[in-house]
Amino acid sequence: MGKIYCVMGKSSTGKDTIYSRLMSQKDFNLKKIIPYTTRPIREGEVDGESYHFCTEDQLAKLEESGKIIELRAYDTAYGIWKYFTVNDGQIELDKNSYMLIGTLEAYTKIREYFGKEAVVPIYIEVEDGERLQRALNRERAETSPKYDELCRRFLADSEDFSEENLNKAQIDVRFENRQLEETIEKIKEYINEN
Repeated sequence: MGKIYCVMGKSSTGKDTIYSRLMSQKDFNLKKIIPYTTRPIREGEVDGESYHFCTEDQLAKLEESGKIIELRAYDTAYGIWKYFTVNDGQIELDKNSYMLIGTLEAYTKIREYFGKEAVVPIYIEVEDGERLQRALNRERAETSPKYDELCRRFLADSEDFSEENLNKAQIDVRFENRQLEETIEKIKEYINEN
C-alpha cells in the first residue's frame, strides 16, 4: 500500500523547494498530486503543473459529481480563492506513493478520506522573522508585488498553524528549515522510516 506524504507549513518556510528536491529523488519514486484552484494563474505558472486552474462553474460540476476530497476557501485581498483536491484518478495507493504540498486543513481532510495509515505529515518550520523576510524578498521579485496579500497570508498562517491546531491534527514531528540540505536529509530519513 502506498503513502501520501503531505508537506506543509506556514508560507515562506521553503515547502516548494523541499518538495521539488524530494520529488527529484529517484530512490523514492514519488508521484505528484496536482491540486486545483480557482485563483488566477500567476506569472510563470503553467496549468496542470503546480495547479489545475479552473472556474467556479468547473468546481461546481466537480462538487455535483462527488469528486471533491477537500476544499478550502480564502477571502483574499483579491476576492475568494478556492483550493481543493479532487478524486480525479491521479491517486492510486495500491500502485504508488505520492507527495503534495498542503495546508493543515487539507492534510486532516485527506487523512480522513484515505485513512490515517496512508497519510504522513511532513511539517516544515522557520522562525517568523526569517519567514517574513523570505516572503518579502520573494514578493519584491514579482512584476506586480501584492504586499497586502503577503500580509494577510502571514497573519492567517499564525492562526491556521497554531499550536492548538497542530496538536489537534496530531503533528508531533517537525522539521526546522535552518539549513536546507540538512533539512532535506532529515526528511529523507523520515520518509524511509514511514
